[in-house]
Amino acid sequence: MRKTLISMLLLVSTAALAQEADSTSTDSIMNALVDKDKAEPVIASFKSTRLILTSTTETIKKNNLNFMVVHRFGDVAGSGGGAETLWGLDNSSDIYIGFEYGLRDNLDITFGRSKYEQLLDLGLKYNVLKQTSDNSVPFAATLIASIGLKPYKVTTNVFDDYSNRLSYFYQAIISRKFSSRFSLEIAPSFLRNNLPFPYIAGNERNIFSLSAAGRLKVTKRMGIVVDYAHPFSKFRNDSEAPKFYDPSAAGIEIETGGHVFTLNFSNAQAISPINYLADTESKWTDGQYRIGFTITRVFDFNRGHKSTYK
Repeated sequence: MRKTLISMLLLVSTAALAQEADSTSTDSIMNALVDKDKAEPVIASFKSTRLILTSTTETIKKNNLNFMVVHRFGDVAGSGGGAETLWGLDNSSDIYIGFEYGLRDNLDITFGRSKYEQLLDLGLKYNVLKQTSDNSVPFAATLIASIGLKPYKVTTNVFDDYSNRLSYFYQAIISRKFSSRFSLEIAPSFLRNNLPFPYIAGNERNIFSLSAAGRLKVTKRMGIVVDYAHPFSKFRNDSEAPKFYDPSAAGIEIETGGHVFTLNFSNAQAISPINYLADTESKWTDGQYRIGFTITRVFDFNRGHKSTYK
């Protein structure tokens, strides 16, 4: 599945660049006529602050609130799926309710709660660099720092120290909007679990990972999105039981004006990177993938302003 998703990203990139090839000469002439002192920041590299698994470089405008509902159903096929569970629709592997509030146009505070491990997370998201139309800044960059807490006793472990309930997640997201249709991002990450998760002898507390995600716009309001993450973990590579797999996903994204809706398939049960980077044990070829969706809605609390988030 890893090779399939990487191939999809390459195909999406090739298709998008091919669509722009006919206008290359015209674009070059127009760029030469643009006053570089008036270069504008590139907007709407992505339509939402997250794709499927990975956050994007987009932030919420000041005094705007982004409300998110993310849902993952049960296995479509395999021993846990099929008609008996309506191909997973009877079950939910994870549900996430989240909020993102714009402290400034480039700085958000985030809060959310997951069904999976009853995780609470609180963080900051800071857009440090914006891509510009004249390519003087060729990419956008956003930093994320968050802390996760598992406040309740979970069935697989008794926390003997309250600090063991804490996890820390740091991510740098680098994106580029290559054309009006195609955007791509990569995101190196670091995850620290004070107590290794899952709670298995030999498991690591620290996990480095690299994510890649892309969006191809196919109509005015619809796009194809692909998302993939690879945790660098000797324990996960060598483990025989349980067997771990790289989290990955693909789907379609629909903008309805006030909402952004994503319908997707993923082998990751968990929604938060604190959980899915540490514990993805589902295999695509065994039918252990699930339908999911994300709905986001932005509310503008600026007096007299109409929401302009795009």
